Amino acid sequence: MVSRFLILLLLVATAAWSQTSGSIQGTVTLNSSGVPLHHADVLIPKLGRKADVNSNGEFRFDNIAPGTYELVAHMHSLSDARQRVQVRPGEVASVNFNLDFSPLRETVTVTASSREETLLESFQSVATVTQLDTAAKSGSTSLGDLLDDQAGVAKRSFGPGTSRPVIRGFDGDRVLVLEDGMRTGTISSQSGDHGEPIDPAGLERIEVVRGPATLLYGSNAIGGVVNAVSPIHDLAENPHAGLAGNISATGGTANAQGGGSANVRYGAGNWMLWAGGGGMRTGDYNTPLGEIHNSHTNMNNGRFGFGRYSKKMSFSLGYQWQEGRYGVPFAGEFHGAHDDDHDDDHDVEAHKRSAARKAEEDDHDHEGEDVDLAWSRHQARLTTTVRDLGSYFEQFTLKLNYTDWNHRELEGEEIGTEFFNKQFLYRGEFRQRRKGRLSGTFGFWGMSRDFSARGAEALSPPVDQNAFAVFALEELDFERFRLQFGGRVETNRYAPQAGLAPRNFTGFSGSTGINVPLWFGGAFVANYTHSYRAPALEELYYRGPHVGNLTYEVGNANLRGEQGNGVDFSLRHQTRRFKGESNFYYYRLSNFIYLAPTGHVEDGLREAEYGQQAARFVGTELKGSLSMNEKVWLNLGLDMIHASIREAQTWGPLPRITPLRGRVGLDLRHKGLSVRPELALANRQDRIFTTETATAGYAVPSLNASYSIAGPNTLHVFSVNLFNITNQLYRNHLSFIKDLAPEIGRGVRFSYNLHFY
Repeated sequence: MVSRFLILLLLVATAAWSQTSGSIQGTVTLNSSGVPLHHADVLIPKLGRKADVNSNGEFRFDNIAPGTYELVAHMHSLSDARQRVQVRPGEVASVNFNLDFSPLRETVTVTASSREETLLESFQSVATVTQLDTAAKSGSTSLGDLLDDQAGVAKRSFGPGTSRPVIRGFDGDRVLVLEDGMRTGTISSQSGDHGEPIDPAGLERIEVVRGPATLLYGSNAIGGVVNAVSPIHDLAENPHAGLAGNISATGGTANAQGGGSANVRYGAGNWMLWAGGGGMRTGDYNTPLGEIHNSHTNMNNGRFGFGRYSKKMSFSLGYQWQEGRYGVPFAGEFHGAHDDDHDDDHDVEAHKRSAARKAEEDDHDHEGEDVDLAWSRHQARLTTTVRDLGSYFEQFTLKLNYTDWNHRELEGEEIGTEFFNKQFLYRGEFRQRRKGRLSGTFGFWGMSRDFSARGAEALSPPVDQNAFAVFALEELDFERFRLQFGGRVETNRYAPQAGLAPRNFTGFSGSTGINVPLWFGGAFVANYTHSYRAPALEELYYRGPHVGNLTYEVGNANLRGEQGNGVDFSLRHQTRRFKGESNFYYYRLSNFIYLAPTGHVEDGLREAEYGQQAARFVGTELKGSLSMNEKVWLNLGLDMIHASIREAQTWGPLPRITPLRGRVGLDLRHKGLSVRPELALANRQDRIFTTETATAGYAVPSLNASYSIAGPNTLHVFSVNLFNITNQLYRNHLSFIKDLAPEIGRGVRFSYNLHFY
């Protein structure tokens, strides 16, 4: 009887819904020619729904509750358009978009809330770098170089192959790198000479969430998240018929760069197939002081998969592999240092100077001293989505991901140290159906990790790590403003071998925020966040000489969980003439974990123990694009970080903190042509940690130009990048070898991208 009543109630509710909902339909065309833009995206940010445009330039949304909505049309390097539409019960609202070539583009993100939304709607500060944005940048097979020009994002490096993003001064285990929302399975957070390799040609975009993202992604995201988003990330929700994909090619000077890739997706009926691959190599790079020996990089990759999609249920299964090798400049000299006998009063800086002198000697024999890192990654992923789970749940998505990472440090061709990291992840996520003002997401996440190392720098015993979490992120829409709140409880268990005691950490992260639309195209956002981070494996168990961090590390198995409280404020504006964002943040952390020098030298390296103290991070980010006239845009950017550690009742500087930086440039546009001169600026960084040296400021000019040809089913983009035009000698303060290796000198890079739909 009860079951019949529930079924009857559900049928009545469904009938009532169908009678009161409406639809939205329209077209998307290219303004200059009027041709339909097949495969553009149209987004309803308020609902997190997205539709692809068909071959006739048409799109449609059904089952839309009555109300007023803003729609955003988006496509690659074209301008985005935003319009409002009124939906009435039982009626079809019509709205048409005309896109053009323009630098004014919406930031679309799926990372901040696990659904598609624009920057204005997002509660967190997000930067998006598209595949076309990265095409003309200085070539690298590592992630840090691709994001170094974003406000609030810098690069840590031990050479070109090792660069990794640093967000708002947070590095290592506090910045989480994802691929389509799941961890990559690498160990780049553990060492300065370990990179986070990525092929930008195989991605749709890279999204950077600046500030704590612990609610959705875990305690490792206390500083922020970098999410590499592939073109297949949302095929479960937005499949398409026919053939689509891209082809790219890149070549350049100053590092003998060359590479290319191809990726295709084919939809037939309810089935979708995809495949792709490519490669990129660079030689030793040139600087104003000469070539940096052993700075080469090389990466190859491939992927394939298939899926089946329907309105009720879908699944996809994919596999990808990557392999590569890169040189670590000067690592051979540092490796040699701790193989010899050294007195305790050995001067580490003297050894750096000695290494620099060796590099400048024309007849210096590098044979047998070079250190290369060879790596491989195999990944398999299964994603299943079930939709329309009654009146309360819009859909449920389950992701299963297995990664096998192998990393070999080669001294010549002999393996010195080898790392193994096998990781299984699962993530289940329920998306709630909007009920009145309330919408949201909740779910669970888990990880099983098997880490081991062997060889000369096997600094840790084998360790098994298991983690589990439950999370929720809810939103209340009051029309004049929106509230977001949520929480996450996560537990991490480390089980080391070699007789060491296991450690368990359980902590809570929570946040609340408000987003207030101030005017059409403007918003103010404020957030309070409490974050929790379990100590990382290396912080607990590492002990021995670690050349990758230029330190003899001593772990501390008694470390406690790291907790932080912080506030973020953001003011955003976007109209046809101006797009801008200003952010301010303040974070205060207790039990902040860092390497504290002991004053001793072991094996030719400074000894440092992992300790805990209070820390604070204060900073701001400003960026804007202003239209001087229809064809000339002024672009400005600025970021500043002040990070301190509490020691002996005083506040002192933390290591490797980005100096004050700025960017100023123009974007000169005529139809599909864009010419963008730019000047990158950095102040002198002399607020330094005890083991650092000051870094001079710099001003480095560059010139980017591109020409785009858009058609109804294709987009051709030709790009050229002249970088470091004046051959400026400058150094990256976040580089472990900045005193030995300056940044790349003058060069030119060419690229071609073809997108077809």
